[in-house]
Amino acid sequence: MNIRLRPVTDARKDAARASAEAGVCRAIWFLQHAIFLTLFLLGGLVSQRLTAQQADQANSEPLKQLSLAELGNVEVTTASKEPEKISKTPAAIFVLTQDDIRRSGATSIPEVLRLVPGVEVARISSNQWSVNIRGLGSGFSKSVLVLIDGRSVYTPLYAGVYWDVQNVLLEDVDRIEVIRGPGGTIWGSNAVNGVINVITKDAKDTRGTYASTRVGNVDQSQAGVRYGGAHGSNLNYRAYAMGFGQTPEFHPGGGNYDAWQLGQAGFRTDSQLTDRDTLTVQGDLYKGNVGQQVAIASYSPPSQVTINGTQDVSGGNLVGRWRRELNSTSDVQVQAYYDRTYRLAPQLGETRNTFDIDLIHHFVLKQRNDVIWGLGARWSPSDFIQTVATINFLPHHEDDKMYSAFVQDQIAIFENKLWLTVGSKFEHNIFTGWENEPSARLLWTPTSHQTIWGAVTRAVRTPSRIDEDLQLTGLAQTTPPVFACICDNRQVVSETLLGYEAGYRKLVTSSFYLDVTAFHNKYNDLVSYGDESISIVASPPPPYTLISLRAVNGVMGSTNGGEISPDWKVTHWMDFKASYSYVSLNFEDKPTHTKTSQVSSYEGSSPHNEATAQILFHLRKGLEFDPTYRYVGALPALGVNAYQTADARLSWRFAKEFELSVTGQNLFQPRHAEFDPTLVERSGYAQITWRRTAD
Repeated sequence: MNIRLRPVTDARKDAARASAEAGVCRAIWFLQHAIFLTLFLLGGLVSQRLTAQQADQANSEPLKQLSLAELGNVEVTTASKEPEKISKTPAAIFVLTQDDIRRSGATSIPEVLRLVPGVEVARISSNQWSVNIRGLGSGFSKSVLVLIDGRSVYTPLYAGVYWDVQNVLLEDVDRIEVIRGPGGTIWGSNAVNGVINVITKDAKDTRGTYASTRVGNVDQSQAGVRYGGAHGSNLNYRAYAMGFGQTPEFHPGGGNYDAWQLGQAGFRTDSQLTDRDTLTVQGDLYKGNVGQQVAIASYSPPSQVTINGTQDVSGGNLVGRWRRELNSTSDVQVQAYYDRTYRLAPQLGETRNTFDIDLIHHFVLKQRNDVIWGLGARWSPSDFIQTVATINFLPHHEDDKMYSAFVQDQIAIFENKLWLTVGSKFEHNIFTGWENEPSARLLWTPTSHQTIWGAVTRAVRTPSRIDEDLQLTGLAQTTPPVFACICDNRQVVSETLLGYEAGYRKLVTSSFYLDVTAFHNKYNDLVSYGDESISIVASPPPPYTLISLRAVNGVMGSTNGGEISPDWKVTHWMDFKASYSYVSLNFEDKPTHTKTSQVSSYEGSSPHNEATAQILFHLRKGLEFDPTYRYVGALPALGVNAYQTADARLSWRFAKEFELSVTGQNLFQPRHAEFDPTLVERSGYAQITWRRTAD
């Protein structure tokens, strides 16, 4: 049978896609200009009505700022799925508050994460990022588990995260909790190098109206609205809508292929059912177009073409979370969600539906044992859409199933001084069967403002369909024709990590806080490509030579490093925040496998050194000025040099409910590379925001 390369698009698809793109752009344009006009008129009315004295009084009430002592008492949930203070958390945890997010000037979750020590963020294109923690940089973020309100956005197809559709209204984010280091005992597989949990605000904290619009040269247009209210004293709710358009970044080889438009809407309700029971229900829907460039090979005639195309993306989710307080020292929580994703690109497509449910029970036993245990199940059926002959996943339909149980006990060895936390996750997946992820953590608080901790943890990254089911063929030589294929291999096992960590946190003075962490990670069975074989294939004609490579667990090694992040409130009108991260990577081919080139890729795709410095100025008359400096080391495997740049944000609360801000990004040079030949451009945008809090 003669297999031919199917056309990537036809006239009907092109027309439909152009119509969809135009519709999204028109909706964003209309929403943006309607909001801008409304805010402009309201701002003028408010400015006329406020006297100078009233304006000064309004502008002298800044958004809530946490003292450093209060920051240590912030409760986080990512480390144990139960609220605990940062100062009592035996893990390298970092929290970005809503104020941090607002004053960063960032417009997406990956850009905000640049402020977190140990997190490596590199922009690949206008709509793609490499986001990794403590090494193993890649465009898939395969060793980092990303959650939004506890809902995993890790895709089993690519073993990673589609960052282009992980969007939230940043104004509604309460905080982003980042665990640097393995978190598999609580969260299971793929939480190898870290966990990122985006946590949105309770609906009671978003009563009132919010609207914003933004225009810029790269971040071209954005508009968002949200309304929140209450029904009686036990039900709070909110609904939002947002849309944006992003222009392509600069491509030295030409081709402005990575434009990006997305529209999204959602809701959240928080109910106090009884004195003991709370219920949260929330959901989101999105649809958009994501530009990309792909190389597609054809068997007949032997050829390979580079196509600038568009991915059609859409999806949604629905999350329900019920919590009951059984007594003062015990509670139970059940969370369930449904998530649907659809993606159709020039070279492939996928439809996936995910159903997930988790039960968590927490109780205190004999005053010394703080126990948490849980059960979980996930079913994720997916259908692969083949659009070209040289890219395939077999079988096309697959049901990804997972069952898990975990238990963790925090033992108070010396009351309010020394704790030992031990536990393990037990998880069954369709690729490797049962996996276990134990951990032991020790925490000592010699004083109320000083914490010393250490941990030993095992974590795994389970195989995904890209490791086991992918058949990707590229043209290596035209005459005579030679093709190279990454072929499926059902023999891949889980990548493993044995991590050793230690940390020290101290509130040195009421105005100076210091957090230091060191780590040593030992990796085994990292995926590489080897076991090369050569064959002659006669069909489809003409005959060609096929070089086959299969995914194998062929690399082992270690990483060493640490992070330091001081926080200094210099005066009541100036804060200084900084961080420095270092990681060294040492990998080698396992002697039992064919030598591969993956070692240099693992070692050279993450920067050894990163540093940030941020100054937050709280000025008079409602003015804020927030410059941020960044240094990122070189990526030798990708030919990317070290770079340094800066962002700066200037905002003015010219009335109680209005804020006008201007932000410049990547200011030191016109453009620079961060991950591949795409160059990130210097950019700027202006934003006007209206917030009205309900009584």
